[in-house]
Amino acid sequence: MSPRKKKMLTLALAIAGLGLATALILTAFEKNLMYFYSPSEIAEGKAPDNRPFRIGGMVVKGSVIREKDTLGVWFNLTDYAHERMVYYKGILPDLFREGQGIVAKGGLNETGLFVATEVLAKHDENYMPPEVADALKKSQEYQNSK
Repeated sequence: MSPRKKKMLTLALAIAGLGLATALILTAFEKNLMYFYSPSEIAEGKAPDNRPFRIGGMVVKGSVIREKDTLGVWFNLTDYAHERMVYYKGILPDLFREGQGIVAKGGLNETGLFVATEVLAKHDENYMPPEVADALKKSQEYQNSK
């Protein structure tokens, strides 16, 4: 084999190896991404059924129901266009309360209930998670355009 062919073969193998490594990295990255969906996007069927994601919105006043003798809590999240029932079993953040913006991580179960594995509340009274603020803004613009 001539030196030129060896160099071309080495270059082709290096490019193939780099392409394979890039594909593996992107696949691993995609599996670890956690997308954000508003209650309206979930109602429209945009949220995945088979993987975790984040949901955000305002906790609907009067919707928080705590289970007796457990850490389970049910509440509704809204973006002012749609509501979504959320179930979480665990210790809620101190700043969690009705009428406040939160982001929950979890996924939809077979009945369409969002089962949260983590609930994140805002950290001061003037802060709202950017995803929640954007979703609420889009929802209000949508409601005003009707």
